[in-house]
Amino acid sequence: MLVGRIGKPHGIRGEVTIDVRTDEPERRFAPGAVLRAQPPKGSPWTGATLTVASARWHQQVLLVAFDEVVDRNTAEAVRGVLLHADIPADASPEDPDEFYDHQLIGLAAYDVDGTHLGEVTALVHGAAQDLLTIRTPDRREALVPFVKALVPEVDLAGRRVVVADRPGLVQPLPDEETDPEASA
Repeated sequence: MLVGRIGKPHGIRGEVTIDVRTDEPERRFAPGAVLRAQPPKGSPWTGATLTVASARWHQQVLLVAFDEVVDRNTAEAVRGVLLHADIPADASPEDPDEFYDHQLIGLAAYDVDGTHLGEVTALVHGAAQDLLTIRTPDRREALVPFVKALVPEVDLAGRRVVVADRPGLVQPLPDEETDPEASA
């Protein structure tokens, strides 16, 4: 799971800013946490993991020191590296209304009347909200905002989500030509 991206260096001792991509930064960037490192193309950094030495907030910016990053030059080398946390399959967020991606992918999607809409194939993390990607039985992909009004129920034990489908959200809009009033 993507938890952050390393930004610019802060100071001369190897601290870096983090573009946080997790709802649990205190948990993911706790001292001792080992994160998988994914350097951008052309990056001088070749390490596979980074170990959190310390983390602190400074003016609403998360600053992190890693064991492997000891000075400003190394901090410049890790700039842009994506950080991933390995989440155990049985792990759950502390908030019961939050879910990890791996918990949602593969769930069957149904509308409120029980009609099968498809399967959740991915989660798209957006700035404003997350989107469930649902592959329909006819192989289309629909994006559904992952908000309570549109996804009122997530049943992990039952391996299903309920979507309050709207015309054009998951099911396609009916063709105007098949509308009896349109042909009159």
